Amino acid sequence: MQNKDEKLLTAVAHWSYRFVSNGVPLSDFNDVCNSTKKWDDWCIEWEKKGHIHAALADSAIKNGFNLSAADHYNTAAVCCHFGKFLFVQDPDQMVKTHKYAVEYHKRSMKFADPTAERVTINWNNLNMFGNLRKPKNIDNPPVVIMCMGLDSAKEEMETNERVFLDRGMATLTFDGPGQGESEYLSPICPEYERPVSAVIDFIENRSDLNSTKVAIWGVSLGGYYAPRVASYDDRIRACISLTGPFNWKNVYDRIPGLTKEAFIYRSKCENDDEAREFANRMDLSECAKNITCPLYIVGGGLDRVVPPEESKLLAEAVKGDVTYNFIEDGSHVANNRIYKYRNQSADWLSSIICN
Repeated sequence: MQNKDEKLLTAVAHWSYRFVSNGVPLSDFNDVCNSTKKWDDWCIEWEKKGHIHAALADSAIKNGFNLSAADHYNTAAVCCHFGKFLFVQDPDQMVKTHKYAVEYHKRSMKFADPTAERVTINWNNLNMFGNLRKPKNIDNPPVVIMCMGLDSAKEEMETNERVFLDRGMATLTFDGPGQGESEYLSPICPEYERPVSAVIDFIENRSDLNSTKVAIWGVSLGGYYAPRVASYDDRIRACISLTGPFNWKNVYDRIPGLTKEAFIYRSKCENDDEAREFANRMDLSECAKNITCPLYIVGGGLDRVVPPEESKLLAEAVKGDVTYNFIEDGSHVANNRIYKYRNQSADWLSSIICN
């Protein structure tokens, strides 16, 4: 690891579990980390990996192997996503690689089983793009709204969607304000109940979905967004929060440097002081007590992004039914221990909205 810059060393040390649990081959992660010497090359090296998998997908299509094509395109999309996800210091390169992530994911969802419908939901003059996937052979399925975090996007979510689809639930994964395809047009929205209200309205206008059984799921900063939505909108029947902050302003000065840079960029703030003030708006202390639906919380005892006590604060603030899965040896989002919560949380949700 000699001669690598500090940002790259951070990537090597901390990101493998997340990448692999969301679809990146471990060999690809090792290849990029071993061959890349400086952070400035991170994005393009992952884009190159994406093109390799896309070429495999193209070959599979020519031979009529559509499921293989879906898998290869999804891997291509995830590789490109992880190239751009925190690469905010070079917006031109970030946008270029992001476009490949979106395009490869579109191709993947065309051949996936089940397929995905690309949807557009307008909120506050912002077109939010999402992927709607429905389980096979189930009419009017319940729906899980999937909320992204600070650096995640819908192109990363196939492995997370799968556990809900397999249990008879539809998934609606979308890029909200400051996220994914929306990040170039709109800042992060701390009052996330506002854009999600438009998402629920969209579901209610669909005759093929059960709008009386809508749940919400959020990862990382999305683990703040999801319970916030549940505290304001009683159309939410259940909520899953994965290692989200309870009070972002108390966390802000402790987050890793690359994460802070991404927050400044995606909140459209000019500097660190302005971003810290922006973070003051992201606080569940006044609204968490209003959550009445069942809530499943995951906390990680080894979380270096969101301190473990944040999940405990949320569990203690909620007056209703709480299932608190604190994973002592879990990293951020417990990506190093997904077998301790991914299926379990999906089973929990299925017992609530699929009956």
